[in-house]
This record gives sequence, structure tokens and C-alpha cells, in this order.
Amino acid sequence: MTTWDPATYLAYADERSRPFLDLLARVDGDVASIADLGCGPGHLTAPLRARWPHAAIVGVDSSPEMIERARAEHAADGVTYVCADLTSWEPAAPVDLLVSNATLQWVPGHLDVLPRLAGAVAPGGTLAFSVPGNFDEPSHVLLRDLARRAPYAAHTAAVVHPSSHDGATYLAALAAAGWRVDAWETTYLHVLDGEDPVLRWILGTGARPVVQALPDDLREQFTAEYGALLRPAYPTRPHGTVLPFRRVFVVATRT
Repeated sequence: MTTWDPATYLAYADERSRPFLDLLARVDGDVASIADLGCGPGHLTAPLRARWPHAAIVGVDSSPEMIERARAEHAADGVTYVCADLTSWEPAAPVDLLVSNATLQWVPGHLDVLPRLAGAVAPGGTLAFSVPGNFDEPSHVLLRDLARRAPYAAHTAAVVHPSSHDGATYLAALAAAGWRVDAWETTYLHVLDGEDPVLRWILGTGARPVVQALPDDLREQFTAEYGALLRPAYPTRPHGTVLPFRRVFVVATRT
């Protein structure tokens, strides 16, 4: 089981938060209850509170480490954090806004999970989510290719790699169920500083399950080889290292 490190994840908190803020900007109406699926370390609770200050908010994440950090640093009146798997968790009552940022890609077959999530939204409410759409980029292709090589393959064969669909696929799935859907895609050009910034970025997210599947004596070797592959794919420029990052967004309203 993968354990997540809030400190590593938050190393690029501003860049990781931007899609969430762009997602919320497209949500209309008054909201009295919110469920944030995959809330991570709770750093995005503040924008939810700022937008809907009187809403009851529950943050859900399957990582005990993330929930512990959220409870320690982002506790507030009307905010609850729950450690649970989003594929089985259900709110006590349907919510006005079910939001999820960069989480569904970790759920195998998550397109089939959408109807159950949609059922947790109150009439007139909104299901809003974003997922990365960059799994064919060098960062992930190189990761998968290296993980398939010896001596790593014997330990990483069972690792589930994240995946997602394009906006049209999500739109079709929800529109067929009678939802009014706004779907779009954005490619961010993150300018990262420091040594091996793309490696540091992905070690906090996409590469973590692979690295954690390895025994201790192979982790450092794998990380060094992976970093060497990433450098020519994402060269350092005078202004920094550019990481193109495509995101897919969906805001669906239950009519």
C-alpha cells in the first residue's frame, strides 16, 4: 500500500493548487454542503471556505498521513476530515457540491464509479472534478518503461499506474445520465526552479507508488536512473525548467 508524504506533495503547492482554483471558478450558485474527495493535506479547504464561508465541508482521503496533516493544520468550524476510500465512502446526506482535484485518476475504472458519485449530489447540485491528462508525456512514459526493466520489474509489476479520459468522454457519460455538463482541457506550462525539479514533482505523486514498491536497496538506484532520463526530456533553461501539464476539467449540474 502506498503511503503519501504531505511535505513532498506540498513542495509545489502553488502549481498543484491552480487547477483546483480554476475548477471552482466555474461552479455557480449557493452551496451549503461540500464533500472534497481526495482532499490531501487539507490545504485547499481555505479556498472552499472563502468561496462558501457558511458551508459544511467534509474532506475525504484514503491516506492517514494526509488526513493527519489536514486535521493538524487546517481544522476549522464546519470542517471535518475523514480517512476513507472514495469508492465506498458516502455522505450522510446528498451534498450541494461534490468536488475532486487530481484524485480520480488513481481509481481503476473510475468512469464506472461516476454514477455512484453522482448519486451523492443533491438535486440542483454540482459534481466538479479535474484529472491530469498527461500520462502520455515523457514523465510518465519514461517511468513506466524504466519500471518494466530488470531489476525493477519483479517488484513493480503489480503497481497500478494512474490514467484518465479526455473531456469528451466524461461529458458523454454524464450527459447521457441527464446532467448539464461543462467540460474543458487546459495545458499549464509550469516553470520550475532548482535541481531536477520534474523528478521532485513526480516523486510526490505519479512515481511514488513505483518507488515505494521497490526494496530499499533499489530505490536510490531507480531514482538516479529516472532522473537521468528526465533531464534531456525536460532541459533546464535560463528561465527554469518547463513542465507542460495537461488537465481535464468537468463541472456537471444535476438538473
